Amino acid sequence: MPDSVNQASIFVPMLVVVLITFVAFLRMGAARAAAMKAGQDADYYRSHTKGSEPEATVIAVRHYGNLFEMPTIFYPACLCAFVLEAVGSWTLVFAWGFTVLRILQSLVHMTYNNPMHRGMPFVFSGMFMMALWINVAIAVFARL
Repeated sequence: MPDSVNQASIFVPMLVVVLITFVAFLRMGAARAAAMKAGQDADYYRSHTKGSEPEATVIAVRHYGNLFEMPTIFYPACLCAFVLEAVGSWTLVFAWGFTVLRILQSLVHMTYNNPMHRGMPFVFSGMFMMALWINVAIAVFARL
């Protein structure tokens, strides 16, 4: 049984990841608008097959897309913990660890974009994700 942690607190790191996603969405839109203003051919955006996008825009689009990869298993892990009433201190440590590392990865990706610096938060966020799911699995099996 989890320690005395407010079960709804699991939604705070989820909301932060959602916020990062909205920021990335706005950044992607701004990058595409800037590309169009700078002369990017509008026909490119019809099918994404004619020509190419400027690098800054590609990075913004890729970053936004990344937020629909690993976070898609973050949200259900948090929801499972909540539904099972299994949100404890460790659950929050794993959820916040993932969230903070995603913030770091986002900051690197959207600023100076050094793959080596971006890779470390990615790897460690994956470890926090695994730990979160192990935590959830333990809660599931404890109830069987």
